[in-house]
Amino acid sequence: MIKLIDVTKTFDNQVVLNKLNLVIPTGKITAVIGPSGEGKSVLLKHMIGLMRPDSGKVLVDGEDITVLGHTALNRVREKFGMLFQNAALFDSMTVYENVAFPLEEKTGLSPAEIRDKVHEALEHVGLTGVDKKFPDELSGGMKKRVGLARAILLDPKIILFDEPTTGLDPIVCRATHQLIKDTYARYGFTAVVVSHEIPEIFDIAEQVAMLYQGEILEMGKPEEIQNSTHPVVRQFITGSLEGPIHLYERRLRM
Repeated sequence: MIKLIDVTKTFDNQVVLNKLNLVIPTGKITAVIGPSGEGKSVLLKHMIGLMRPDSGKVLVDGEDITVLGHTALNRVREKFGMLFQNAALFDSMTVYENVAFPLEEKTGLSPAEIRDKVHEALEHVGLTGVDKKFPDELSGGMKKRVGLARAILLDPKIILFDEPTTGLDPIVCRATHQLIKDTYARYGFTAVVVSHEIPEIFDIAEQVAMLYQGEILEMGKPEEIQNSTHPVVRQFITGSLEGPIHLYERRLRM
């Protein structure tokens, strides 16, 4: 579904993605893990065309989006839904208005049809009866659920999840992962999940890619990554302070 070929991106003379190669298979959940400051969110933005690489190609359904103009790129983006780290809700809009927004902007559905779809999506994420609430009245977990309801409304082929459990307590984190898994099973999209949640992310991912120093260091099934003998992978998934990943270097790169 998505293929990155020799993708390089540099900011202020710092290489964030270094001739990176990655294949996201159709109809599966792929998790991208790695230390903070390694460019995982930058990687997602390249997949959806919010950033262009300095060099390399990004193929979506076989089409190189790095050479597309604005109109053609927007056409490709219609294949995507995205759940941002902070849910990216409009503070001045109610829950209903936030979820309905993409339908009102991009479809010719009637108000009644929009209402039915919004209520169906909110029911799926377990948020019936909150239509009139505003984002500042919601918990962090509820905001993520509203964001997910909005992301699935246009039936996207691909959904990108950027740290979907950041700031959530362990119980809500697990519930959010289960919701992602249930939504994926129901709608059948291709999913890319950027996460720091180890080992919880291994419960929902079908393949895992480890990003480190601008490259995909290792990729495989969850059990293969968990059993990896690579010192960087081992240190990251065990949380050890001893190993090639140095905290001081992490601070410099963040």
